[in-house]
Amino acid sequence: MKVKFFYQLLFSHISILILALLILSLSFSQFVENYIFQNKVEELDSFGEQILTDLTIRLEGDERFLSEYSQLLDARHIKYILFNHDGKVIYPQLQSSPLIQLTKAEWEKISTGNMVSVKHDIKRFGQEVTLVALPLMHGERLAGGVLLLSPITGAMEMISRINKFLLYTIVISLSASILISLLFSKNLVKRIKDIRHATSMISAGNYDVHVPDTYMDEIGQLAKDFNGMAAKLKESNQEIERLENRRRKFIADVSHEMRTPLTTISGLAEGIKDQLIPKEGIEKGMVLIDREAKRLIRLVNENLDYEKIRSNQLKLNKMDVNLNEALEVVKEQLFIQAREKKNQIIIECHEQLSVFADYDRLIQILVNIVKNSNQFTESGRIKLSGLEEDTGTIIEIEDTGIGIDPEELESIWHRFYKADLSRTGHSFGEFGIGLSIVKQLVQLHNGRIEVSSEKGRGTKFTIHLPKK
Repeated sequence: MKVKFFYQLLFSHISILILALLILSLSFSQFVENYIFQNKVEELDSFGEQILTDLTIRLEGDERFLSEYSQLLDARHIKYILFNHDGKVIYPQLQSSPLIQLTKAEWEKISTGNMVSVKHDIKRFGQEVTLVALPLMHGERLAGGVLLLSPITGAMEMISRINKFLLYTIVISLSASILISLLFSKNLVKRIKDIRHATSMISAGNYDVHVPDTYMDEIGQLAKDFNGMAAKLKESNQEIERLENRRRKFIADVSHEMRTPLTTISGLAEGIKDQLIPKEGIEKGMVLIDREAKRLIRLVNENLDYEKIRSNQLKLNKMDVNLNEALEVVKEQLFIQAREKKNQIIIECHEQLSVFADYDRLIQILVNIVKNSNQFTESGRIKLSGLEEDTGTIIEIEDTGIGIDPEELESIWHRFYKADLSRTGHSFGEFGIGLSIVKQLVQLHNGRIEVSSEKGRGTKFTIHLPKK
């Protein structure tokens, strides 16, 4: 059977309250009753002791003495009866019962010199009374005693009123607790329903949700954590959508870029095979086939490198590398491309400066960045610098090209991202993977790479690589 959380919570609150009130009421009522009866017993015991003391020093049968005690105790609504060793009443004379009304157990107790007290008796004397019987002993023999009776009707009425007030208190407290529990339970259930509704929205794909988290209790903390989770999911979903859009664009670019060289290679191969190309054009065709094949290889290698890095399969063979010699190698490799764009590659580095890195991957990092700088620079300058610091080596690549918009600086490291979406057909960067590989290669070296740029004034890449 399914019971709503609201009713479970309400039932638990009310059950605990009822149990607590019942225990408190019964305990208090019992305490008051015992307190009243105990006081009454002590009062009767005090008067009885006084009477027995006076009896031992006065003559037995002094009616004036006994009458005075009767008047004194009547004012307190207390009756006393004197009896002899046989239990026969000797004062006052009772017509109904000449013998004192004590049970066998009570008589045996008083015969041994012990006091008998009954806090609440409702049978023997025609009304509810508290009684105390005190023995008068001569040596070890019972000579008589005194029995004192005090009606407790007033005490019982007071106890009844106290119980009635306790009942009223229980009813009022219970009603108030039910009302308060209803309010708190409804508020609690509403907050849980809000989280449940938000969870349903997220499961349906809607991440634009927010649960009120102003309360400082555990559910408030849960709501705050839930909102954080929803924000992360929304951010992740947006990133997935961005990656998906880039992936689609990447596939379109790759399809387009691969179609062109493949068509060229296929056409030239068919022409050579069918002898449609004159002999003097065959060499030129072979050069073109070689160039387009290398272009396809670069595309495949870039993707393979990216996947190796992402899956942690790429292993580095780090050693001390002469940075100046590495920069010279990069300059030599890209000299022709820089000359085509009328750019100068300048090196500023101490001849003995070294860097702790994987030689091949260091060259790959530098070539990718310099190619990128060369692509966006025309009739300008690309400066390669090496500096030594306490913790490692700094490599700077600075150009005087068109620069990058500030809002695009962080995006250039993303896979498939291209700063100029209209550019195609270039030997590097057309697929938007190069800089993403660069950043991950630098991170594999436990280094970091930073970029700063000003639109129209150039871009500067700074690489920090730690010492061995």
